[in-house]
Amino acid sequence: MGNLIILGLLAAVFYYVFKSYNKYTQYSQEAFKNFSVSYESIKSSDLGLFVALVAKVAKADGHVDALEAQLVGIMFDDISKVFPQPQKTKDILKQIFNEEKDRSDDVEQIAHALANALKRNKAQQEQFMGFLIQLAFADGEVSQSEEEILGIIAEAFAFDPQKYHAIFDQFEQMMKNVQPKATLEDAYKVLGVTKNDDMNTIKKAYRKLVREYHPDIIKSQNKGEAYMKEATAKTQEINQAYEMIKKARG
Repeated sequence: MGNLIILGLLAAVFYYVFKSYNKYTQYSQEAFKNFSVSYESIKSSDLGLFVALVAKVAKADGHVDALEAQLVGIMFDDISKVFPQPQKTKDILKQIFNEEKDRSDDVEQIAHALANALKRNKAQQEQFMGFLIQLAFADGEVSQSEEEILGIIAEAFAFDPQKYHAIFDQFEQMMKNVQPKATLEDAYKVLGVTKNDDMNTIKKAYRKLVREYHPDIIKSQNKGEAYMKEATAKTQEINQAYEMIKKARG
């Protein structure tokens, strides 16, 4: 069930993490033009701290599956674009993720550091918290370990419990509303392939569509909620179709 919805879920939540701020776009090349790219500077930035917490939640249930890894990779692409030396930045983000996903002893420390980096900006904390809650739902349910990590982060943020549960309930409802494609013929049409294509061709088409319709998390700051809903629906449709074809082919 989780693989049928993770793309749509993660795409949807990027709206909460990177939506626009009135007259100024916080995450932009202009904002980071004088940023000195290094492991230390990236890791201590709010985006670096955020990636560390993403790693904690992603691995909380014991593993990061291939689809999660692909989506995190797209997120790295989007984030790295706003920094000088994008490839170096992307490599550092990967390093941070890989280091932090296997640690559980520093969740509170990193969460407090991120809260301080955001200077108690409640709206921005809500965006980050929304992403992390939704990521926990990726495999279909929130495990006890995921819930514990989310609780530690929320406490470090001094997050309003009512808002926390409102976000949690919203994503839970979104999962319940996901419906699979009706027929294989529909699934092939969604991916733009035919039943005669081999699985390698279908996989390439799927990956291309994921990247095409997955909303750029930086550019989405200047998009409205309607745009994000449309992108969410499309990514859900793409992933459902691919999973249906894979299952049918054994």
